[in-house]
Amino acid sequence: MSLVRLNIKGISYSQTQSGAYALILSEVDGQRKLPIVIGAFEAQSIAIALEKEIQPPRPLTHDLFKNFSDRFDIVVKQVIIHKLVDGVFYASLICERDKVEEIIDARTSDAIALALRFSAPIFTYKNILEKAGIILKTDSRKEDDEDQPEDVLLFNDLEFETEEVEISDDGYASKSIKELQELLTKAVADEDYETAAKLRDEISKR
Repeated sequence: MSLVRLNIKGISYSQTQSGAYALILSEVDGQRKLPIVIGAFEAQSIAIALEKEIQPPRPLTHDLFKNFSDRFDIVVKQVIIHKLVDGVFYASLICERDKVEEIIDARTSDAIALALRFSAPIFTYKNILEKAGIILKTDSRKEDDEDQPEDVLLFNDLEFETEEVEISDDGYASKSIKELQELLTKAVADEDYETAAKLRDEISKR
């Protein structure tokens, strides 16, 4: 079976499943998206790996795995989402040490969090994408707006219904860049990554 390479398109909150998030994977050479429901911890870990500016003061579980692997010369070469059973995705880590390849079973969310840390490509089989992949609509109201991304995702058509997370400014708009940076440093030190993400977004607007 042929493999299809995937990229991470984004993460959004799941309305119908409390504490769950929808990770959206997108095929590299196509329009289909693969939505996968993941937990809050895994969503946070993936988001932190995507946002290079936020560095936790202590390693998260996936960072610890990366540090352990580096110490013992283990490399994650790629991640393959290889099975879909009753709505549950199964993944494997393709690892290598001393030119010996090993395949390790993993939850898909953990596998993707590790793939980001190892800069490893993510794949799935063509038949899984044909079975679970969807083509998300673009917002026609914004088609004429050149500042909008080419593919604005609307999650209303997903079975588990998701909505993009709205981040309020929490009074940050009135603060100076220096104050925001100080608050960001404190939020990271306190491991309050949700606040850190809001502060980072406010700094990026300036």
